[in-house]
Amino acid sequence: MPNTFLPAAAILTLAAASPAFAQDLVHEPISPTFGGNPFNSNHILGTANAQNDYRDPEARTSDSQADIFARQLQSRLLSALSSQIVDAIFGENPQESGVISFGGQTIEFFRSLDSVTLIIRDDTTGEETRIVVPLFLEVN
Repeated sequence: MPNTFLPAAAILTLAAASPAFAQDLVHEPISPTFGGNPFNSNHILGTANAQNDYRDPEARTSDSQADIFARQLQSRLLSALSSQIVDAIFGENPQESGVISFGGQTIEFFRSLDSVTLIIRDDTTGEETRIVVPLFLEVN
């Protein structure tokens, strides 16, 4: 028995003494959010959207032609109104103050020495937004 044990012990000794070769493990993230390849973003977003089964209960399913027309008309009217307000404040004959009511909103403006303040109020909720526009003096 000692004759078979000796070669096995020699092989084990040689195997333990020889160097082991391995490479470093490097983790590379897939998501571009965490430093991964930026070209993966469209694929990851597409996969996430495909898995998303949530639907907004308040989302419009379809718009009729009348709804589209009403929204476009409202947009044009608000655009014309904002042009008139800008003209009243900064036009050829600027006014010192004024109040305009339109579609459930009240827009009030007044001029001070160095700025124009606009106050936009929602008449239904009472919510108020203030915009202060600085005036720059012309030097001749």
